[in-house]
Amino acid sequence: MKELEAYRIGLIGNGSWATAIAKILSKNLSNIRWWVKDDFVKGHLIRSKHNPTYLTDVEFNPDQFIISTDINEVVFESDIIFLVVPSIYVEKCLERLNVPLKDKILVSSIKGIVPNHYLAVNEFLHQKHQVPTENMGVISGPCHAEEVALERLSYLTVAHQDPKMAEMIANCLRCDFIQAKITDDVIGTEYGAILKNIYAIAAGIAHGVGYGDNFQAVLMSNAIREMERLLYTIDWRDRDINDSAYLGDLLVTGYSFFSRNRMFGNMIGKGYTVKSAILEMNMVAEGYYATRGVYEMKDKFEVKCPIISAVYKILYQGKNPKKVMDKLTKKLD
Repeated sequence: MKELEAYRIGLIGNGSWATAIAKILSKNLSNIRWWVKDDFVKGHLIRSKHNPTYLTDVEFNPDQFIISTDINEVVFESDIIFLVVPSIYVEKCLERLNVPLKDKILVSSIKGIVPNHYLAVNEFLHQKHQVPTENMGVISGPCHAEEVALERLSYLTVAHQDPKMAEMIANCLRCDFIQAKITDDVIGTEYGAILKNIYAIAAGIAHGVGYGDNFQAVLMSNAIREMERLLYTIDWRDRDINDSAYLGDLLVTGYSFFSRNRMFGNMIGKGYTVKSAILEMNMVAEGYYATRGVYEMKDKFEVKCPIISAVYKILYQGKNPKKVMDKLTKKLD
């Protein structure tokens, strides 16, 4: 396998998490191809050395980046591509491609379901863009973009079926404030990141309707067991659900005030409609879009998932959050 310096690295996305990934990559790499959505963002990064919208305090050295609004240029010129756009924009973002993805190493740090297809991102890339499974990896937490911006010690999990490639990707990310471990559990890591966002919405709803820390602890305890049942059904393997990629990511997303999914749930619990909560937030709550796809999946596999069912009823059936959460309390232990 080639050394890290021999790979051309690309980054697609310019939201908060993409900006955090750019900051991390810049600690190890001197030549990063970065696709951003428009000339305004590109110009601001070049002239002012900041993302104008997200993590605006993070300063970049423009000499380390080749910033482009042409996704074909970035894909063509890259060997390893970090894909970091919200799941709701993945299809639209990639539909502009006339350069094939199948020969690239794609590393998804997207924690959601592709709408209309109800597929995890790697499944979407495999089915719609013919990317071989051996060319796909995943980055998961527990990690918030805001703490990366502050250079607080954070942990990432890199999943790839080839341990050597996983280590190569992890070496792109390791720095004085980032530790990265590797795993070959690509499916579990990706779906664990999707599921924890739904549970974070549940935690936010519970807080919004008035439940306290005692109930939150019970909710998270039940959530990790519910996650384990679903992951076991989706992709059976001997995984430790207490690992940081599963339990750790669930806890930080369920409890942290940086969590956009918890924030979204809290707004719903306080009486916001789904539409008004989405409009007020400046960031995408991936768990909202994931809830529908996962709800249909759990029915398909006949898995008992009372927390996901409760969130679905509130978000998609318009049920009263307080009444649904009150009923949920009787199903937890």
